[in-house]
Amino acid sequence: MSQLTLDELKTIMIQVDADVAKDLDGDILDTVLDHLGLDSLAVLEIATRIQQTHRLPIPDEAIAEMTTPRNILDYVNARLAA
Repeated sequence: MSQLTLDELKTIMIQVDADVAKDLDGDILDTVLDHLGLDSLAVLEIATRIQQTHRLPIPDEAIAEMTTPRNILDYVNARLAA
């Protein structure tokens, strides 16, 4: 299965909260999602969309650890590669 790219993740983030689009330029990989304007409910929605798109279960404990785009990409891509 293909990997989740940063561009795909950005698209999902914008679908969840259009206001975040203004903050997605530049190097955001290690930016805390809160600082991008995404609260815990938005992160849950992002994880749900990834689960649906990639048919990948993501447990609640893992969602709680998804605090930056890099965390999300690393978690998802490690499981997709397995």
